[in-house]
Amino acid sequence: MAISLYDLSVNNFRQILASTSVVLDKGKDHAKENGIDLAEIVQARLAEDMLPFSFQVISVAHHSLGAIEGIKAGVFGPPTPDENISYDALQDLVRNAHDGLGKVSEEEVNALEGNDMRFEFGDFKVPFTAEGFIQSFSLPNFFFHATTTYAILRMKGVDLGKMDFLGQMRVKA
Repeated sequence: MAISLYDLSVNNFRQILASTSVVLDKGKDHAKENGIDLAEIVQARLAEDMLPFSFQVISVAHHSLGAIEGIKAGVFGPPTPDENISYDALQDLVRNAHDGLGKVSEEEVNALEGNDMRFEFGDFKVPFTAEGFIQSFSLPNFFFHATTTYAILRMKGVDLGKMDFLGQMRVKA
């Protein structure tokens, strides 16, 4: 059986968006229990020269629902950082991306296969097919930012394990 564009993208995105939502909930609970200001977490970084937690979470939503929207439009660009976004708003972004992908049909996504699209950042433009974009750009970025979100919360002392990151796997019944 061939793997469809929908299986590669939406199914993976929804699994990790759901687990990221749980990870964010655990982060919020940890902050409350330990008197940590959520604004401190929003601005946290693993390294000084790295974009903050807020950008990592924004990117998780952007490289999932935003990627599918980009394929439909034929163009995709980087997310816009928001230095003033709240932790609650970040949680909403992740939930909204998950819910938005739940409204996208398998037929709709699979019909995009082979479509031309490009990544644009200023004058920098990279041409892709829809499936090349998902496999070599969107999914790697999505997993990178989801992992970094998880890692920053672990750094802040949140009790998380690998199963929190993996979420509900699609196991054989």
